[in-house]
Amino acid sequence: MNELLRARLVGLETHLRSRLRGQEHVLPAAAAAFHRGEMGLAASDRPKSSFLLVGPTGTGKTELMLCCGEYLFGAGQVCRFDLSDYARSDAVELFLGSNASDCGAFGRAMRSRTGGILLFDELEKAHARLWDLFLQLLDPGHVTVATGERISTAGFYIAFSSNIGGAESMRMEHSRFASVEQTVLRLVNQTLRPEFVGRIEEKWVFRRLTPDVQREICALRVADETARLQGLGYDLTVSREALEFLVREGFHPHLGARQICGCRGRHP
Repeated sequence: MNELLRARLVGLETHLRSRLRGQEHVLPAAAAAFHRGEMGLAASDRPKSSFLLVGPTGTGKTELMLCCGEYLFGAGQVCRFDLSDYARSDAVELFLGSNASDCGAFGRAMRSRTGGILLFDELEKAHARLWDLFLQLLDPGHVTVATGERISTAGFYIAFSSNIGGAESMRMEHSRFASVEQTVLRLVNQTLRPEFVGRIEEKWVFRRLTPDVQREICALRVADETARLQGLGYDLTVSREALEFLVREGFHPHLGARQICGCRGRHP
C-alpha cells in the first residue's frame, strides 16, 4: 500500500462525514471495510470486499460509493451500472456481448481497469438471468464475455444498491431504527437468492431522511454550488428563505434527496 493511499484511508471516515448526512451509522463500517480491503486480507483471486446497500431511494447509497471511490482512488474509478437498463430478457447479451466480436457493456467498461469500485445500482430491477453472473463476479471472482475473454474482479470492490425495504422503512418513521433495520434485512433475505446474500460481506440499511437532515444536505449542496460559481468569478449569497424553498422543492417523500443532489457518476 502506498503512503498516499494509506493517508487517505486514515482520513476516509472524516471525509465521508463531511460529504454525507443522515447515515452516520454506516460510515465507520464503510471506512473499516476499505481499510481491510487495502490491507490485502481478501483472497488474491477474489474481490477485495462486497457490499449491499438497501433502504429508501435518495438516501445516499450511491453517493457513499462515489465518495469512497473518488476520494481513495481518484476520479473515474467507480464503474457504475444502472441495472434498470438490464431488465429485459436480452440482459445477459447486453452485459456480456451477443457474439464473438462483442464483449458487452461489462467488457467495454472493464478495459484498462485494474481496480476501483464496481457499482450495480437498482439491483431489484435486473432481469433474473443476470443473477448467475452476479454470483460469478463475487465467487469465483471472474466472468467470461462473449469474445471468450475472462475478466477478473480480483482487486475490485463490488457494491449493489437496492430499494428493497424502502417503502416499509418510510412507513416505520416512528419506530426505532433497530426495528426498521431488522424489517428491511428480513425482506432482503426473502427477496434475494440465499446464495447471493451469503456471498455479500457487508449489508448496510440506510435511514429515511428527517427534515433536519434534508436541510443539512441542501445547505451542503448549496455551499458546493456557490463555491463553484465563486471559482468562476461570481458572488452568490443564499438567504435562509431561499434555502427553505430549495428544501421544499428539492426533496420528495418517496425520492429523498435524489432531485436536489442530481445523478452523479457515469454509466457504462
